[in-house]
Amino acid sequence: MARRLPSLNALKAFEAAARHGSFTRAADELSVTQGAVSHQVKALELELGVRLFDRERQKLSITRAGLSYLEVVRDAFDRIALGTQRIQHLSRAGALTVSTSPDFAAKWLVNRLGRFAEMHPDIDLRVSATMHHVDFAREDVDLAVRHGDGNWAGHDVVRLCSEQLFAVCSPKLHQRMREPSDVLKFPLLHLDDRKDWSEWLEAAGVRDAKLSHGPVLNRASMVIDAAVDGQGIALARTTLAAWDLINGRLVRPFATALRLSKTYWIVCPRAMSMVPKIITFREWLLAEAADDVSRLQTLDPSPDGIQDRAGKAATSEATKRAVWPF
Repeated sequence: MARRLPSLNALKAFEAAARHGSFTRAADELSVTQGAVSHQVKALELELGVRLFDRERQKLSITRAGLSYLEVVRDAFDRIALGTQRIQHLSRAGALTVSTSPDFAAKWLVNRLGRFAEMHPDIDLRVSATMHHVDFAREDVDLAVRHGDGNWAGHDVVRLCSEQLFAVCSPKLHQRMREPSDVLKFPLLHLDDRKDWSEWLEAAGVRDAKLSHGPVLNRASMVIDAAVDGQGIALARTTLAAWDLINGRLVRPFATALRLSKTYWIVCPRAMSMVPKIITFREWLLAEAADDVSRLQTLDPSPDGIQDRAGKAATSEATKRAVWPF
C-alpha cells in the first residue's frame, strides 16, 4: 500500500521553524521568503489536522503535538542524512572498472597506477585491457579510454590529449644520426605495414627511400619496446611514447612529426559522468596527460631545418588520418 507522506518542503519548513523558533530565520536558512515558510507550515497543519505552533504576536511557540511530531521528523531526517553519507561514500570509493586497449594499458597507464593508488587508496581500480569496445549497458565497466575521433553518441566524452607521430630510438642509436636520411642505416620498426615510414620520410624531405628492411609488428607497444631495446628506429604516437621519452629510454632524433586527427578519449555513460569516483579518475588521467605535455616540451628536439616541410606535409589528407590503431 502506498505511503501517505506530507510534502518534503513542508517538513523541512516545519523542522527549521521549530529549531529556530522563528519563521523568518527558517526562511533565511532555506533561502525562501518568510511567507513561504508560514504557508508551508500552515498547509502541513491542515493536512495533519493538528496545530503545530502557537502564534502570539511576535512570538512563535511549538505545541505539545508539534514537539512530538518534531521528534519523528528529526529522526527521519537524521536517517536520510546518514543514508546519504553512506551512499556518497560508496560512490567515491569501492571498485572502479576501466576498459582500455592493451597498448595504452602497457605503455601509459600501468606505469602510473602506483601514484593513483597512493592518492586514492579507497578506490579499488580494476583495469581490463582489451581491443573490444565495451558496451556499458551490458558490461560491468564504469569508464573506458578509447582511441578514435571522439564521436561516441550518447556518452560523456573528454579528450585526453592531442597527438603526433614521430621517430624515436634508443639513446645509443641517436648518437649515430645527423640527418633524417640516417634512419635508413638502421632497421626500421613497422606497425602492420610500411606506409607510416613512407609518409614520415617524405615529410622529412627524404625521397625515394627503400623501406623493405625492418620487422613488421602488430602491436604498437611491441614496436616501442623494440626501439627501447635498440633494435631499430620506430614511429611512435605521443601518448604511447611519453613514459619512455620522459624517463630517457627513448629520444626523438628529429623534430619532424605528423599531426594525427585521432587520439585518446575518456568515455563513460552520461548518467555516470558525475559519480565521484569517476570524476576522480577522469581528473587524474587529465592531470597526468597535462604533466606529460609539460615535461615533453623540455625534451623536444630543436628545429632541424625540416620542421617547416613537415608542417606542410602534415596538412595533407594522408597525414591527418590516425595511422595507428586502437
